[in-house]
Amino acid sequence: MTAKLISGVTIGKEIREEIATSVLDLTTEGCQPGLAVILVGENPASQTYVKNKEKSSIEVGMKSQLIKLPDTVSEQELLGHIEELNSDDSIHGILVQLPLPKHINEDLVIRSIDPNKDVDGFHPQNVGKMIIGQEGFLPCTPYGIMEMLERSGISVAGKHAVIIGRSNIVGKPMGQLLLQKDATVTYCHSRTKDLPSFTKQADILIVAIGRAKFVTADFVKEGAVVIDVGMNRDENGKLCGDVDFNTVKEVASAITPVPGGVGPMTITMLLKNTVLSAETALQEGRCKQQA
Repeated sequence: MTAKLISGVTIGKEIREEIATSVLDLTTEGCQPGLAVILVGENPASQTYVKNKEKSSIEVGMKSQLIKLPDTVSEQELLGHIEELNSDDSIHGILVQLPLPKHINEDLVIRSIDPNKDVDGFHPQNVGKMIIGQEGFLPCTPYGIMEMLERSGISVAGKHAVIIGRSNIVGKPMGQLLLQKDATVTYCHSRTKDLPSFTKQADILIVAIGRAKFVTADFVKEGAVVIDVGMNRDENGKLCGDVDFNTVKEVASAITPVPGGVGPMTITMLLKNTVLSAETALQEGRCKQQA
């Protein structure tokens, strides 16, 4: 058995076409969705991510604003830029690219973003809403994975989902979203003893640990769905995930590739959150009319 490929490129394209239609409708009503990204410093990975976000937002017809700041910028100055964007009615999504320089408090920066414009879904207010099942912005990577599963016809209700990883960005929220869709959830992490004994029980295995090709076929139950959130370089410098794709695809029923799996979905859901923000702003009369 060779696993079915779950393509984030294909599913992401489908969702972006829907987003582009929504953006056109909103723009026609006088409320073009606007996404602002703040980039601090010269981190090459961050620069690549930001460039992709900017390109993607323009492609779907959004207003895109990029604020580039040196890594010597003071925390106060950065917070000042966020405050300006909070009060700008033509901006519906604000994203500060992480990581930030060590002298800046990331937690303080995240909390300073207006929760109504927190399209990354990191603000404690949105995290709290997610946990109790209220409407708010969902973190983009877990949100994208839920969309991938749904659009691939994979029901999670009643399934045992095992997550390797407990970060605030992927692992923890991933479990909450699966729980809300009636999955039984197990969290595993670096301190979990006899990891394969847990992962081999998984109907759905989600791997987000940042270790190249860590999960091999002997971690995976026959017929499981495997979602690889990792983005690493192998011994040849080639992009790879946390899952040893070539061995695991022979055991799993469905699997995401790296690249081309979860990655494209993260930016797609960022755009979707920005559209949701603009729709709410229009309904509440908070949207600046575009010229």
